[in-house]
Amino acid sequence: MARIGDNPVPFGDEVSVSVDETNTVTVEGPKGTLTEQIDPELTVEVSDGEVVVRRPTDRKRHRSLHGLSRSLIQNMVEGVTEGYKKELEIRGVGYRAQMSNGALELALGYSHPIFFLPPSDISVSVKSERGQDDVITVEGVDKELVGQVAAKIRSLRPPEPYNGKGVRYVGEDITLKAGKTAAR
Repeated sequence: MARIGDNPVPFGDEVSVSVDETNTVTVEGPKGTLTEQIDPELTVEVSDGEVVVRRPTDRKRHRSLHGLSRSLIQNMVEGVTEGYKKELEIRGVGYRAQMSNGALELALGYSHPIFFLPPSDISVSVKSERGQDDVITVEGVDKELVGQVAAKIRSLRPPEPYNGKGVRYVGEDITLKAGKTAAR
C-alpha cells in the first residue's frame, strides 16, 4: 500500500511556506501565491525546507486525508515554482480559435462563435500555423484550475467518435467507430 503522506514535501529557497492556527497553508513563490485549507485534524509542520503532514490515527478517513493533503501541498509548491500547462488541439474543417480582447474566440461548427473568458489567474494563448491544427495552451499556477479550464474548453465540442472532429488534448487518442456500410 502506498504511503505517500509520509514523504516530506521539499521546497527551495525561492519558496516560502507558512501555516496559520486554522491549518491554512500559504505557499509563495516566483510565479505567485496559493493557499489551501487543510483538515484541522491533521498537523502540518514546516522546518528545514520541508513540509511534513502528520495524522492523528490510522483510521481510514485520516489515512486518506493524509495522502490527499500531502499531494495538495506538493502541487502548490510545484505550481508556484514551475507552473502547470495543458495543451488542446482543434481538429475539423472550419474549426479555429483566436484570442480577441482577452477572450478565447472559438469557431466550432455551430451557427455562432463561442467566446470563453478565462479566469484572471489563468493565461490562455493560441498558436495556429497554416495547414496545422490550432493549439490552445492553458497555463497557471493552480493545477486544479488549469485542469478545470482545459476541461471546460474541451467540453464546448468534444471529439466525435466517427471523424474525430472537435477539441481534444494534445496526444489524446480517440478511438474511432466504423461508419455505416452501404448495402448493395
